[in-house]
Amino acid sequence: MNDHIRPSDSLRNVRYEIRGRLARRAHEMERMGHEVISLNIGNPGLFGFRTPETMRLAMIENLRQSEGYCHQKGIFPAREAVVMQQQARGVQGVSAEEVFIGNGVSELIDLVLRAMLNEGEEVLVPSPDYPLWTAAVNLNRGRAVHYPCLPENGFVPDPEAVEALVTRRTRAIVVINPNNPTGAVYPRAVLEGLARIAERHDLVVLADEIYDQILYDGAEFVPMATLVHDTLCATLSGLSKVYRACGYRVGWAVFSGRLQSAGEYLSGLELLSSLRLCSNVPAQWAVQTALGGYQSIHELTAPGGRLHESRAAIAEAVAGSEFLRVQVPLGALYAFIGIDTTKLPDFDDQGFALDLLEQKRVLVAPGTSFSVPYRNHFRVTNLPDAATLKVVFGRMHELLSMYASGARATPGPARVVDAASRFK
Repeated sequence: MNDHIRPSDSLRNVRYEIRGRLARRAHEMERMGHEVISLNIGNPGLFGFRTPETMRLAMIENLRQSEGYCHQKGIFPAREAVVMQQQARGVQGVSAEEVFIGNGVSELIDLVLRAMLNEGEEVLVPSPDYPLWTAAVNLNRGRAVHYPCLPENGFVPDPEAVEALVTRRTRAIVVINPNNPTGAVYPRAVLEGLARIAERHDLVVLADEIYDQILYDGAEFVPMATLVHDTLCATLSGLSKVYRACGYRVGWAVFSGRLQSAGEYLSGLELLSSLRLCSNVPAQWAVQTALGGYQSIHELTAPGGRLHESRAAIAEAVAGSEFLRVQVPLGALYAFIGIDTTKLPDFDDQGFALDLLEQKRVLVAPGTSFSVPYRNHFRVTNLPDAATLKVVFGRMHELLSMYASGARATPGPARVVDAASRFK
């Protein structure tokens, strides 16, 4: 008798360390009474940010219309609001028929890939990436091929290097802009280069633009759909970040570009949408109000705003550290911080994250969680207030100084494996 239930082989190459062993250990420590400062996830509600009241009222006023299933693509007012936003940004040829509402962008990432990929087909994914993209490609029988966004280039991709990775099996290219985890905002010329590559090789462009209005210091966001004309472009965004409504689970995918050749694919995507019946109906009523109303995010990202000041606190702390380096983020809610390996040559991101949690009660996401080949980076979110971040970086400095003095061994990969095994 086999009493061991094994997981599916499809999970073999799937990772999501942001909510993995370290996060489970942090939760365990909190249950034991410890206070942990969690910087591993960009969840505004955990740090005191509120969804705009007008969005909550829109949901309440439409509850009577929310008790049944809606159309598999979403309610019309929400889809039409997305169309109007795209048109205002200069995207041509989009109607409500090309908009799919999902239970957050996360569900839509899975659906757009599931409708597209056959066994072994490739998708170009940035490195660093948001790890759901790599996981979803693997889960849907594809192969994620990572194109480098190097620290020395400000985490901005080189279009020539990207094109060199295209093969006859490549189906799509993922562009995350503004970027998670690095906070990079891609220049127009780079985005144009990526668009031309997609058009030359008939690749679908998957534009993850969930942080489209979270920008700092005058950075320019260029919608990918305004640059892609001779191939299919899917723009993915939602309410979770700009509107601080993660728990509403409302995202959308908008298709533009060469729609005439994508009819069968879009029909397949609608079939998958039908199989899950529909996405969360009450929260869809907040979309029209969110997109058409006052954009309060700009107060938060402007000088003096909380997100701007928290980002400044991170930049100041790193600038004052002999161990840390960072490309100051121009967008999104994160900083991807590097360690100067001339000072700490044996540094390992997983071991550091574990020590920081166990010894200093701070949870960060190791850089290798984001599909990079180097082990000297980690990601933090700038959602906490500046005072909290000052405390966090003080604790980091204490731990790194102990490593440098030899008072505590610099963590290595073998030690991390042994320690992490406790969290299984």
